[in-house]
Amino acid sequence: MALTTHEKQEIIQKFQINEGDTGSSAVQIALLTTRINQLQEHLKLHKHDNSSRRGLLKLVGQRRHHQEYLKRKDPEQYQEVIQALGLRK
Repeated sequence: MALTTHEKQEIIQKFQINEGDTGSSAVQIALLTTRINQLQEHLKLHKHDNSSRRGLLKLVGQRRHHQEYLKRKDPEQYQEVIQALGLRK
């Protein structure tokens, strides 16, 4: 259920701004989105797993804060990340 190291590296390479960038908002939004999608699939099978549901809500909140920050600091990159990940905003 957790992301493997290889999957994380692929996501980081796709969204990094410069070499060695692992903590920018774009990278964090992409990693959180992947984890959120995995949890959504888990919750489709396990409808009564409330602890995972709470974790999902926390991840969604974290992603939302990163999105707001990125939108405020770099609107163009925000639009690129949103379109690449297929998010609504």
